[in-house]
Amino acid sequence: MRHFGHIAPEVRQRLFFQEPCEFDADSPARLLAAALGATLYSPATRPRLADDIVKQAGLGVVSMVLCLEDSIGDEDVPAAEENLVRQFTELAARPDTELPLLFIRVRVPEQIPDLVRRMGPAVRLLSGFVMPKFTEESGTPFLEALAAAEAASGHRLFGMPVLESPELLYRESRVETLEGISRAVDKYRDRVLALRLGVTDFCSSYGLRRASDMTAYDVQIVANVIGDVVNMLGRADGTGFTVTGPVWEYFRVQERMFKPQLRRSPFLEGQAEELREVLIEHAMDGLLREISLDQANGLLGKTCIHPSHVLPVHALSVVSHEEFSDAQDILRPERGGGGVLRSAYTNKMNEVKPHRAWAERTMLRAEIFGVAREDVGFVELLAAGIPG
Repeated sequence: MRHFGHIAPEVRQRLFFQEPCEFDADSPARLLAAALGATLYSPATRPRLADDIVKQAGLGVVSMVLCLEDSIGDEDVPAAEENLVRQFTELAARPDTELPLLFIRVRVPEQIPDLVRRMGPAVRLLSGFVMPKFTEESGTPFLEALAAAEAASGHRLFGMPVLESPELLYRESRVETLEGISRAVDKYRDRVLALRLGVTDFCSSYGLRRASDMTAYDVQIVANVIGDVVNMLGRADGTGFTVTGPVWEYFRVQERMFKPQLRRSPFLEGQAEELREVLIEHAMDGLLREISLDQANGLLGKTCIHPSHVLPVHALSVVSHEEFSDAQDILRPERGGGGVLRSAYTNKMNEVKPHRAWAERTMLRAEIFGVAREDVGFVELLAAGIPG
């Protein structure tokens, strides 16, 4: 699979200075963690789940979570588990079908070895499990169950803890909770692919819900937690993990209080004014702003609950030609001693040592999501990715 692999090769060549790389479920963890992109959630109860997965893969989705937790009722769990086993078995019977990375969001640790056992050979299609309301005390049993299931099946499995518990939100317990989470995930570092933020649960603790024209960063309680999570668990010194962005809840706006947040000029230049109107109508202006703030705050990828959110996440993850040029200059071997240089675009200063970690992160993103040509922006990437 590859990002933007669903669009025609000749279109990719026109859009990309460097095309996104190919990868699969057996690729190195470091690459997969960054390649998750827009992770689309789906209830595990869907009767045609196998067909849905294949369809979404054909539309550019590269990672999906099949949910046994909050998206379904308590009484539906046994039937949902049976459905998952049946749908995975059906997918396994379809040779040469391209699938996204598939994860299951469980409720309790015991579901992990049980589902792996029940899937039998079809478990080869599973990349891992999402672990809800993760703390050191509640999360360690999930990681232990994951390790045991991997050993029993002989198949590599990853965990993605969701950071959403009230202990993490409350100021008086946050640091202690983060320290505990850090101990737990560090012990199982090779098995933890990424950390996911459960912002909806954070808001629920205070009876809050952000509007469609506000981002998670406009809710100060949430913004403070995101900052602390990145501070302690997302460091670029080799101790950190990939932290993914929070879910965007909206996909159509009935009425808005504030002006749309999408500037008109990029769409006029790309002759895509109609696309701008569609994005605004579907609350995508807020989503695009939140994606940009995710990236500015050290997050990569995003939890998505609607297929229309996938393409904007991926389009804004593509590295611009200017970013690529700066990163290349900073990482040149002859720059190992540091120093300051003017960017090739002559509009900024690149300071080699302070900007090195940013440059390394940018080059990894360039490998996975590609580098846009000099005259290509996110508007062209969005327009090209929309099915005709």
